[in-house]
Formats: sequence, C-alpha cells, structure tokens
Amino acid sequence: MVQANLHIAIVAGEVSGDILGAGLITALKQHYPNARFSGIAGPLMQEQGCEALFDMEELSVMGLVEVLGRLPRILKIRKQILQHYLNSPPDVYIGIDAPDFNLGVEHKLHANGIKTVHYVSPSVWAWKQKRVFKIKEGCNKILVFLPFEKAFYDRFEVPCEFVGHTLADQVPMVNPQLPAIELLGLNTKQKVLAILPGSRHAEVGLLSPVFLESARQLVKRFPGLQLVAPLVNQRRREQFEALIQEHAPELDIKIVDGHARAVMTAADAILLASGTATLEAMLVKRPMVVAYRFKPLTYRIAKMIVNAKFAALPNLLADEMIVKEYVQEDCTSDNIVAEISRLLRSDNSKLLEQFSHLHQQIRCNADQKAAQAVIDVINS
Repeated sequence: MVQANLHIAIVAGEVSGDILGAGLITALKQHYPNARFSGIAGPLMQEQGCEALFDMEELSVMGLVEVLGRLPRILKIRKQILQHYLNSPPDVYIGIDAPDFNLGVEHKLHANGIKTVHYVSPSVWAWKQKRVFKIKEGCNKILVFLPFEKAFYDRFEVPCEFVGHTLADQVPMVNPQLPAIELLGLNTKQKVLAILPGSRHAEVGLLSPVFLESARQLVKRFPGLQLVAPLVNQRRREQFEALIQEHAPELDIKIVDGHARAVMTAADAILLASGTATLEAMLVKRPMVVAYRFKPLTYRIAKMIVNAKFAALPNLLADEMIVKEYVQEDCTSDNIVAEISRLLRSDNSKLLEQFSHLHQQIRCNADQKAAQAVIDVINS
C-alpha cells in the first residue's frame, strides 16, 4: 500500500452521519494526510475534502412505507455506488449508519475482497436480530457508540469496537446558558423553549403541527416565553416557515439557520424529534421532551417487528425512562404541554446529574478510536 494513493470510501445517509464522518475523516487525515476520500457526503464531510458522488439528502428517508416512493432512485444510487467501487476498489469502504443502504453494499464489496467497516450499529438488538449474521459476513469491523451494543456483538463473535460518540468529545461537560442567549440575541430575563422538529422532510411535516400547537398553548401559560427553532438547511427552513403560516401564523418564532447546539444551550427546555439531536440535548444538559410520529401504516408495521424499550437515546443509554418520549398516539399537544410546563417550573437537578454521568460514559475520544479501528482494518 502506498500512502499517497490511499483511497477511503465513506458513505453517510443523514446529518448525524455527516457529523460522524467529518470527525472520522479529520482523524484519519492525521495518519494519512494524502489520502483521498469519496462517497456520499454531507457539507461537513465535504469541508474535510470528501468528494460527494451523490447528494446525501437522497438517502435521508424515514419510515418503512415512506421509503417506497424513493426506492427506485435509492436502488439506482446503490447500484451505481457499488459498481463504482467494484471498478475502482478503495482500500476500505466505511458505511456510516444508513443500514438498509450500506449493509448490502458492504456485503457485496466484502465478497469481492474489499475491506469494509460499518460505523453505528443498526438496532439489531431491537429488531431484525438475524441482521447480525449479515454484518458478521459483510464487515471486517463494526464501530458502536452505545456500551451495551458491544456486549451484544461479542455474543455473536462479531468484530466490534466501542468508540463512544464524537459529540460527547466535542461538547464540554459544562455549558453555561447566558453566553448562548446573548449570542442569539434573546432576552436574558425570559425563558426559552427550543423547538427542533427534525432534519428530514417527512418528520418535519408530521411533527410540526403538534409542536406548533404545543408552542401556542405554552406561550399562553408562560407569557414572554421565547421560541427558537434551528433548521438544518434552507429546504427544512422553508418547509417549517410554510407550516407556521398554515398552523400558527400568530406565533413569534425565531428561526435560526443551523447552530442547533447554541439554541439548545440557550434553552430552558427543548421539544424535539427523536434522533441524534436528543443525544446533543443530553450533552448540553438541558431538559427535553422527545416526540415522534410515523405515517399510520409504517407505525403498525413497526409495532409488530420492533422490540425496543425506548426511542430516545438518553433513555437507551440510561436503560430507563429519564426523559419523556411521546410516540404516535401519545404525541399530543396535551402531553407535550404538560411535560414542558413541568420542566419549565422545576430545577431538574437530578436529571442533569444523570445527563452528566451518561456524557462521561460515552466520552471516549471517538474520532481517534474510530480512526484507529479503520487503520487496523486497512493494515489487516
């Protein structure tokens, strides 16, 4: 292997994967400064020099039924990615999350002698446990950030490494609120509610109406309550602004482009979609209410095949319900308003202590550990 010609393929399917991918690329470049990176990359990965063969948002689809309309395009992209790397084999292919896309690609590349790594475990412990055998056959190593996932893979003798999470390394243990409030130009004397309806088109569409109705009621209960919503990109901003005009045009919501962490740090409470944002909310030590809705058929199918205790990452990490999560029929403005009201009136000190403990648990220098695991695979 000639270091100057090292080629690392890396494919991420959504914003959370883009964050992990950017950190991993940065760490790998410390060992291989002349390496070439290509794949499916978001803006953060592209900033680190990854050549994007396709727009990452094309893979960012939620739900079992919702994906059907996009399936022909996704299958075409997967076929082209697979053929591209069979024709020009990389030294390693790294699939970040997006298991329905990446595991199949990894399996076929691995069968053709190309080394593969999967970063972020699919929820095999909750559903599709037989997937673990496909992972074992198709991946040289899997990298996980939840401690119990390592124990699960060890049971099946799957090469696995617990690396923690890059966000746990990036976010300080203590995050003062006042500087974030001043940065965003908010009133320091009034409470702040952060609203994060998601990063995908479908989840923003499904969650925004109930989030906006909840915000309408909370403003009445807490006069002067400041509403701030960070949106991940211009498309989501335009979608959310249209939903505000449709459902709650009278609400005064400060919309911020990006800067989700600053918004969450400024908040007294956070209302957000289930996903990686719940982890970041935990890391900045702010109380939260987690909500999620699926299309009805997707939810009915999921209920039959998913066996997970919790949806929110803080609850999965703690293995107990430390933050309220409202899914599907429980995702109502009545439930949300009651819990947000309680959080705004409480000091939440016990909850924040739990957040600190969990933060420390996954603060493991993730980028460097993940990079070393990839290097070990390359050199194996």
